[in-house]
Amino acid sequence: MRKLGKVYEGKAKILYETDEPELIIQHFKDDATAFDGKKRGKIFGKGSANAQISSILFRLLEEEGIKTHFPSDMQDKKILSENEILAYRLKMIPLEIIVRNVAAGSLAKRLGYEEGRILKKPIVEFYYKSDELGDPLLNADHICELGLVDSKLLRRMKETSLKVNEILKDFLAERGLELVDFKLEFGLKDDELILADEISPDTCRLWDKRTGEILDKDRFRRDLGGVERAYQEVLRRIKG
Repeated sequence: MRKLGKVYEGKAKILYETDEPELIIQHFKDDATAFDGKKRGKIFGKGSANAQISSILFRLLEEEGIKTHFPSDMQDKKILSENEILAYRLKMIPLEIIVRNVAAGSLAKRLGYEEGRILKKPIVEFYYKSDELGDPLLNADHICELGLVDSKLLRRMKETSLKVNEILKDFLAERGLELVDFKLEFGLKDDELILADEISPDTCRLWDKRTGEILDKDRFRRDLGGVERAYQEVLRRIKG
């Protein structure tokens, strides 16, 4: 398999075409951004850590019956290098799904909760992936009005996200990590709903269950220091 031209470059990843049209290569970068790109920097080893963490967690979800963008018939080729993963090319749905178990970040501000307050049940939020509009929070009526997905597919996305939450919460708790909240993205392959993108300290809030120490990208956002150590600690625990 040969890596061909760049398909897309985002804040954290570069996508490359391959000589197999249905497959792409995800290259995870060490670049870090926050606050809609207003804060920029590099986290040494982040790309490698996120690629490995995502690979482990997607494999876990596959084993639990969640369809992911990993090609299941090419197990030995999923990880191509320390910071590159093979994935199916999908028609991406322009929504970010946030699942929240604990009040933190913008939710704590919106509800007037102190950070760390356990929610009565997981809260699922939808955000429109639009740089021009600033990725606004949407409800189901907004999504249908915009024609992003129909109500049936939106319901499946929410149900799948909650199932992913239960699987990841249990897995991470066994490794001393509290899954505070996380982001998911989905795409379609032959009209089948597929979990895509990544699951990593870039897209999750992860706290040490015993001490409450932040072990995710908030260390970069809030200038807490020890960012590289936090990412490597998450990788160490997830690898077991």
